[in-house]
Amino acid sequence: MSVTIDITGLPLERVSVVPSPLAELGMALHALSEPGHHPELGGWATAVSSRLDPCLADRLCEADFLWRTTFSDVFAPFAGLPGGRALPGATLAEELDQLDQLTDDQFVNAALEFTCQLRYDVQEAGPLEDPELRRRSLELAAARGAVQEQFTRRLLTDPPAVRAWFRRLMLDCDEAFFADTWARVQPQLAADARHRTELLRRKGLGEALASLSGAVSLDEEAGLVTVDKLLVGRAATGDGGLVLVPTSLGWPHVMVLHRYGWQPSITYPASGPRPQAPSVEQLTRRLEALAHPVRMRLCRHLARAPHTTSELADAHGMSAPEISRHLTVLKKAGLITDCRRGRYVQHQLDLTAVARLGSDFIEGVLR
Repeated sequence: MSVTIDITGLPLERVSVVPSPLAELGMALHALSEPGHHPELGGWATAVSSRLDPCLADRLCEADFLWRTTFSDVFAPFAGLPGGRALPGATLAEELDQLDQLTDDQFVNAALEFTCQLRYDVQEAGPLEDPELRRRSLELAAARGAVQEQFTRRLLTDPPAVRAWFRRLMLDCDEAFFADTWARVQPQLAADARHRTELLRRKGLGEALASLSGAVSLDEEAGLVTVDKLLVGRAATGDGGLVLVPTSLGWPHVMVLHRYGWQPSITYPASGPRPQAPSVEQLTRRLEALAHPVRMRLCRHLARAPHTTSELADAHGMSAPEISRHLTVLKKAGLITDCRRGRYVQHQLDLTAVARLGSDFIEGVLR
């Protein structure tokens, strides 16, 4: 499973690394509404929440599904502008002006992403045009609660009013807390963008993409960027560009905008090097390896001390070849290590790898 971006024919000058104040505001709102995703931001989230005006907090609850259950593309309006080569604005006001340039169809489709009512990466009519899709959107919104249904009904009935409401909400967030946050993180994001741009110029796109996250890779021969995620999607730059957006509030998320007709972009954590999480395939292999009861019992022995295959066979009343097959599965999953002592090979559980499984799984599903 992965999201791919076809960059065939894309020149380096159309690859841009640019911070986005609106995207960072979206990340800030996400961190406030889902603190469990971002434990390292707990202090900041608590401080902001404690001094948030109750009226503003209530208004945020009206639309928190735009940044809580999904990360709506309304926070990346540059990608929806004609030509596929626009960049994020330097200020929040500039990006809100970009948002105003989107059509009602674009805004509505992006805002209704939380209902999962659209095929994201293919061309389809939207709910403003298609009565059946409109009915389905309301039905899916209702399944998520009365607040979502009311918002969706307002959005489908009067898009301009909801757009004005959303713009005002973002400006009020800026005044209440985000201006201070942006002043603090903007220098870091600007420095990160300069570093990646220099890496792009000196070592090429492959090195630059690999530096964003271990989840991002480039197949130069195929002209394909792959982002390892627990979903399947595809996009193409065509005659447009590729935008890389650093975020200081977004880890562990690596997000790919691959909406049909929009410019592809990748939002990546700019908070410095972190432990390399396994790929989705490797994570799946580890979970499957531990799902077997025999291998679970083997792990119990191997967690306490190193054992040879013969010792394990005797302890479990199984043949050595049977034990070897189970050990091979655990070894391919990267959960055990081997150590030769004379003519004996001893196996031991890699406690560090197993201990990481919980956080690896969380990072994998949130990526």
